[in-house]
Amino acid sequence: MNDTTAPLHPMEREQLQSESTLVVTVRSSGEFHDDVTAEIKAHERGDAVDSTPTLSFTSYDDLMGTLTPRVLDLIEAIGREEPSSINETARVVGRDVKNVHEELSRLAQLGIIFFEEDGQRKRPVVWFDELVIELPFESESSDTATATP
Repeated sequence: MNDTTAPLHPMEREQLQSESTLVVTVRSSGEFHDDVTAEIKAHERGDAVDSTPTLSFTSYDDLMGTLTPRVLDLIEAIGREEPSSINETARVVGRDVKNVHEELSRLAQLGIIFFEEDGQRKRPVVWFDELVIELPFESESSDTATATP
């Protein structure tokens, strides 16, 4: 994966750093569209809008394929150790630099981390203290069925 992550505007970084929670959930693209539309309308009416940063995946498989235990360990290590570069991050987690760089680039594209650039170095930053995964379960049918042995 090449690193095509657009750098965050300083205001975006400040806003993210003022947040302490990232909510991750699974919603269809239609549900996501409906939620965003409702929030825009509420904002236009002057109603309060929940501004908790939320990352939505369209399927459980996508969420679980992205936030694997290995990736969650990487995120936790960055938050705990605050490595100064991608190379140092790889050393902290005891992994290959190329693989860590690819995972970090993907996480940055998703907004889970961001990079602070210092010359040639790119320092990964985890901007939240808590990651909350919401897994909504929908009933298979609105009808109530009686279970039989």
